[in-house]
Amino acid sequence: MMAVLTTGTLFAQKSALKDAKRALGRDDLNEARTMIKQATAHPETATDPETWKVWGDIGNKAFDLERTNAMLGKTANDKVMYDGLMESYHPYLKADSLAELPDEKGRVRNRVRKDISGILRANHPFYINGGVYYNDQRDYKKAADFFQVYWDIPTLKMFEDEKEAFVLDSTYQTIKYYAIITAIQGEDHQRALSMLDRASKEPFIENSAYKESDIYELMASEYLQLGDSAKFLEVLQMGSERFPSSNYFTPNLVNVFIREGNTDKALEYLDQAIQNNPENACDLNSVKGALLAEQGDYEAAEAEYRKALVQDPNCERALENIAVNFILQAQDLKEKTAMINDRQQQMVNDKKTVEFYLQALPSLEKYTELLKEREAPAHDIESALLKLRNVYYNLSSMGVDKSKELEGVEKELNL
Repeated sequence: MMAVLTTGTLFAQKSALKDAKRALGRDDLNEARTMIKQATAHPETATDPETWKVWGDIGNKAFDLERTNAMLGKTANDKVMYDGLMESYHPYLKADSLAELPDEKGRVRNRVRKDISGILRANHPFYINGGVYYNDQRDYKKAADFFQVYWDIPTLKMFEDEKEAFVLDSTYQTIKYYAIITAIQGEDHQRALSMLDRASKEPFIENSAYKESDIYELMASEYLQLGDSAKFLEVLQMGSERFPSSNYFTPNLVNVFIREGNTDKALEYLDQAIQNNPENACDLNSVKGALLAEQGDYEAAEAEYRKALVQDPNCERALENIAVNFILQAQDLKEKTAMINDRQQQMVNDKKTVEFYLQALPSLEKYTELLKEREAPAHDIESALLKLRNVYYNLSSMGVDKSKELEGVEKELNL
């Protein structure tokens, strides 16, 4: 009795597979899906490559029907078309993997690969279209799915002996980037990192969408997003070594070491960045100058600011910093002078203090005017004016008449 029941059940599942094929033949895709799902749920037919091949064919038929409508100028349902395309993919892979299993005699007879490989090769470009469609729908996860399948297909084992099956050109490299970006947009950071790691290990093809260094920039950004500071630092160091001319890796390393209070390490990487990017002297030399000033080495700091200004006379960062550099020295000297009783030394110190304030003025005045010219944020202009007020006030109190300038600045500050 049990044998009869088992045979009957197996017959029913084989019948479900046949019914799915018949429904597919008459384009009744809903019925075909119902029947094929029954076949995939039964142990006997679930391991039959033909079962999964038929499921893939159902999705492919849905894709083909809508694509034909589009080609004939008829109304096509894009969602049905691309969902069918994606529906076909994983069942086809399942069918091929099952067909690669050896039989009881150890033989592999893959009777589905030829059809499947031909379909996947023909459908390959349309996964880009599917990704674009779902990106436009703001369904970034599905968009990433389509772009990733486009990326994956040429790497499938079934194509390993067909080196000419696909043209792996700049478009192929660009779609890798789209897969990564849509995963990031979908906030699937672990998936994005997995893609980025894979992309970093594959040959890079030059393209107009992005540079190889962008892969590592995105990787660093994703680790930062996840709060993994150790990995963030690791990628920055890797990127700094591989792409020394990049304006991303070394400057960010410098920022990390500055935040950690590791000034020596920050200066080390700054020197490397300056050597690799001399055209970025405005930022890099200004930062180095600020670090040296924090250590009290005002003379070395001034030298760095002047290097920045040689490269860019309107470098706002250097103009402000060199002015502050002189102001700090003036203030330090004033404080020291207040602690001594030697009148002659006080006079010497006062003269030097005035010199420091006077040296600060040209850069500070130019910096303030540049801010006004470009209509900088009000708080930036106010900060510059307050520094000017400080210098004018101190000079006036030390015998250099800047009362007119002081009055003008205080008027601008509404004081």
